Amino acid sequence: MRQRNPVLLQTFTLSFRDARIKFFMRSQWMGVLVLFAGTLLSGQQDTEAQSKPAAQQTPPIAVNVKVVNVLATVRDKHGKILSDLGQSDFTLEEDGKPVTIRYFANETNLPLTLGVLVDTSMSQRRVLDQERTASKTFLDQVLHEKDTAFLIHFDKEVELLQDSTASRPKLESALDALKTPEPTQEDNPPDSGGRSGEGCPRRNGGGGGRHGGHHAGTLLYDAVYLASNELMAKQQGRKAIIILSDGVDRGSKESLESAIESAQRADTIVYSVLFKDNEQYGNRGGFGFPGGMGGPGMGGGRRGGGRREPEEQRPDGKKILTRISKETGGQMFEVSKKQPIDQIYSSIQEELRNQYNLGFTPEKGESAGYHKLLLKAKPKDSTVQARDGYYAGE
Repeated sequence: MRQRNPVLLQTFTLSFRDARIKFFMRSQWMGVLVLFAGTLLSGQQDTEAQSKPAAQQTPPIAVNVKVVNVLATVRDKHGKILSDLGQSDFTLEEDGKPVTIRYFANETNLPLTLGVLVDTSMSQRRVLDQERTASKTFLDQVLHEKDTAFLIHFDKEVELLQDSTASRPKLESALDALKTPEPTQEDNPPDSGGRSGEGCPRRNGGGGGRHGGHHAGTLLYDAVYLASNELMAKQQGRKAIIILSDGVDRGSKESLESAIESAQRADTIVYSVLFKDNEQYGNRGGFGFPGGMGGPGMGGGRRGGGRREPEEQRPDGKKILTRISKETGGQMFEVSKKQPIDQIYSSIQEELRNQYNLGFTPEKGESAGYHKLLLKAKPKDSTVQARDGYYAGE
């Protein structure tokens, strides 16, 4: 074992002592008084601590209590948001049985984590510029101090363009990077169709990583799953996702049900904005199926009489987005001339800033799995927008 050098140790001690002496001389009496007062206070605290009985010095016991939080928006019969309700104005049921609301707050200024998921598949190429411009304005207005946002785009792959950040320049730069993929021969295999059995997108961390299947598609469900399970699940406070899409999924490994479940488990509200290029759908073979992409799973077919998918099998993007939003406590909006994207973003912003947070503690020994929730407000003719349930256990 290496022995200390007594000469060096003594030299260091003397040097340190000399430095302290010089410091006190420069600080004159003020420094001496502060040091003296601090010494007296420290001595008094030590004496009090020693005089306390051992029972009073027992450390506190930490108890881990599960709390289920429900974020809610309440409107009157005219659609106006009610923002002045109290805890006694609400009733809550779990699986049909009343539960006691133990925690209540009006979450006007609670920090918000926001995820923007943009569909960049070929069906969105004509409306992408509108989505980009409106999203920049929205993020600039909705993000307050301590709020953060991230950006994901999805087409035949899912890519995290910007991880959660409060930096507006970084978010704007990520929005500027949005673009539709260039079609390739691999995107148009003769036997493609339905869901890809492999190539599920998985996030490795950070921004800029692409993950996805082999062929053309719109991995909406995978994008919702990844945003909820790998980004939102680790966040605290209020959490919301905004989807900009026509609602038609092609090629996801995750199902619609698993995408919704991931958002519910992450306590994340999903707002959906149905952004549909009517001109493209009208001229290219129907809703959600741009022509020229080929394959029975992609619609349209090859030139010269490719097989068209039966009408009843074509996914209804509006119904899909409505279901995602309703079951997570959000709302679905459809862009139109009467309701442009800017107006929709203003409505979402108003909701995010006028939410109630209600919490309850489930009974001990509750079964794992899904539990139905029903939240009601007492004011007459009022409607409550909140999630339908939550998942207990793993």
